Amino acid sequence: MSSRPIRIGTRGSKLALWQANHVADTLNAAGLATEIVIITTKGDVVLDRSLDKIGAKGVFTEELEESLRTGHIDIAVHSAKDVQSHIPDDLELLAFMSRERVNDVIISFDPEFTLDRPDIVLGTSSTRRRALLKRHYPNAITAEARGNLQTRLRKLEEGQYDALVLAFAGVHRMQYDNLIVQVLPETQFIPAAGQGSVAIECAKSLNAERKETLRKLLDDPDTHTCLAAERAYLRTMEGGCSIPSFALATFTDEGTLQLHGGLISLDGQQYVEEIQSTTDPDAAAALGVAVAENVLSRGGKAILSEIRQHRESESTTF
Repeated sequence: MSSRPIRIGTRGSKLALWQANHVADTLNAAGLATEIVIITTKGDVVLDRSLDKIGAKGVFTEELEESLRTGHIDIAVHSAKDVQSHIPDDLELLAFMSRERVNDVIISFDPEFTLDRPDIVLGTSSTRRRALLKRHYPNAITAEARGNLQTRLRKLEEGQYDALVLAFAGVHRMQYDNLIVQVLPETQFIPAAGQGSVAIECAKSLNAERKETLRKLLDDPDTHTCLAAERAYLRTMEGGCSIPSFALATFTDEGTLQLHGGLISLDGQQYVEEIQSTTDPDAAAALGVAVAENVLSRGGKAILSEIRQHRESESTTF
């Protein structure tokens, strides 16, 4: 393989750089030289609107993908949950690294904070989390919380929120575990597809030998299988991160692949979920499609239609 360093593209936030350095450390340990290239994405620049109002797919990935096409970088490192459901034909998801704990968590500077308090304000940028909070904690008021983790923590410290709702993976990787006051059960707050994993993307035209070496060093087969099911679910739902859908694939102790997927309305009142399983890991994508089709047929289509109508009415209101 070429001795040229592996050029690793990443966003510039501390969490994104942690992920990129994690990839670099893994490759360096195998004797490969690396170089980290920081690229600014639309999602890093547009912070005055919620993600579902920016109006573009790949809000955290588009600029990185263009750098893959030009050969400016060899691989792009993403939070797997940020990767759009449809990958451009000239690109591919090469690897998914071993998954971190998938739960959502509540963090607060008040160690006595609980979700049962009246009129609490929770910061989140996730449509899914807002909808689930409305369903399970109607006493809570949600407020938009864009920006990197450090920016959100500053706003929390300033009193803009009583607590933040975040993914455990990012909180743990940034070593803020001491601020976690509650871990939300993944059976109730089912995570977004891909949550907790780092995705590695490359151009299909990348040198075949280099590509295979990177796959062997970075890919975790079990995580890859689980995310194949989750991402097939997401593609079939055709909603991306702007809709309150969820999907979590796991392996049982007996080795069966199980997928828990569903959809919830923006107000938290309508809720459809489906759990199916397969004993054939090669059928992961088919499992994702089957779960999504079941969710859609049992009320999901109506929920999606309401969400789209709501978004259209918002976009025409000045």
